[in-house]
Amino acid sequence: MNDHIQYLSRVTKTLADKDDFHGTDCHSCKLGKWIDSSGREDVVAHAPHAEGLFERLVERHEYFHSVSNEVLAKHQVGDTVNCYRAMTEMHKVSGQLVSLLLDIDRKVKVAA
Repeated sequence: MNDHIQYLSRVTKTLADKDDFHGTDCHSCKLGKWIDSSGREDVVAHAPHAEGLFERLVERHEYFHSVSNEVLAKHQVGDTVNCYRAMTEMHKVSGQLVSLLLDIDRKVKVAA
């Protein structure tokens, strides 16, 4: 979760011209690497009933990267209005991601 917060911080700093972050795709960050490697197996092995939550996490994670990259692209071309619209969506999806991660964590702990 800390990496996710740092990702958001880098986007925000870039918008304030205090960083030059270009974003990443959904497979390059730590969460994406976990999803692509052992994520599904980790979740299903400990909480088979959480597989649906994992699927939703994958979808929201992909969308988060799409929207955050849109934020950065709009900023780069000076499209302030659409940059901030996309940023609002990015923060909404970020909250959904955090919620899904916490839900999955709870399901795994209950099953343990």
